[in-house]
Amino acid sequence: MELLFRPRRLRRRDALRKMVRETFLRREDLIYPMFAVPGKGVLEEVGSMPGVCRFSPDLLAEEAKSVAGLGIPAVLLFGLPQKKDDTGSEAASPKGAVQQAVRRLKKEVPGLVVITDVCLCGYTSHGHCGVIERNEIDNDATLELLAQVALSHAEAGADIVAPSDMMDGRVAAIREALDERGFEMVPILSYAVKYASSFYGPFRDAAASAPQFGDRKSYQMDPANAREALREAMLDVEEGADILMVKPALPFLDILAQLRQEFNLPLAAYQVSGEYSMIKAAAQKGWLNEEAVMLESLISIKRAGADLILTYFAKEAAGLLA
Repeated sequence: MELLFRPRRLRRRDALRKMVRETFLRREDLIYPMFAVPGKGVLEEVGSMPGVCRFSPDLLAEEAKSVAGLGIPAVLLFGLPQKKDDTGSEAASPKGAVQQAVRRLKKEVPGLVVITDVCLCGYTSHGHCGVIERNEIDNDATLELLAQVALSHAEAGADIVAPSDMMDGRVAAIREALDERGFEMVPILSYAVKYASSFYGPFRDAAASAPQFGDRKSYQMDPANAREALREAMLDVEEGADILMVKPALPFLDILAQLRQEFNLPLAAYQVSGEYSMIKAAAQKGWLNEEAVMLESLISIKRAGADLILTYFAKEAAGLLA
């Protein structure tokens, strides 16, 4: 039998494979998540996330210098408070760890893009992302608080704010608050499609944000739903989102690909803590090649349609891509 075409012809040598490669991962695609805590000189490793630490603002700025030095263009900041309460009031405090970290980063690493997570779960005593009324999340009462948090981040100098709470209407509320105070040029990176996933466990350890009762299924999306993801994304576009995000990444690559077909805004995907920790744990056991699996997973996210990838592997990946 005569074969008219042999696909293996273009796979024989590394140089040929690179010439016909369809998807490329760049350092510029990466965003590194970081955790800010109150105090000075604080560095705490997260036990369930090897290599990931919580930093006080002074040490976070030093770490961010090394991040920028690797060619990573942006960081995403999460914060922990000194004290939690029912409404997460410290989230909007100008003296909060995130706000302090933003000011230091803009002064000490001015070329770095600083993105801030806008949510209440790490700041509330109950661990939920909004105000509790009659044992349920009061969506509309939460919107005002989220807008205040986003505004405090913008005032500190954040380049982008990223609401992750999944309250209905939060993008519009934040856009209105920013515009009214003269921050109309601050973009919103919306966690547009955030699933109620089981892959968040290590993050909740890092941010001390596990719910004290119930779960988050009444506001985060059901992992079984795809059409709903398109509705969520469309609502955020209509409300003024500048970038859309899918979270988690690997279990929802099909959703990411669908959004790529439907929307022309930049798309981000979050390779979350559980995805990171699984690879780390398997590599420590000798079951996987960490470097190879890390790059393969990141390429798959890019191939599915992501323009930006939030990943705790950003530093390691950037080092290899250099």
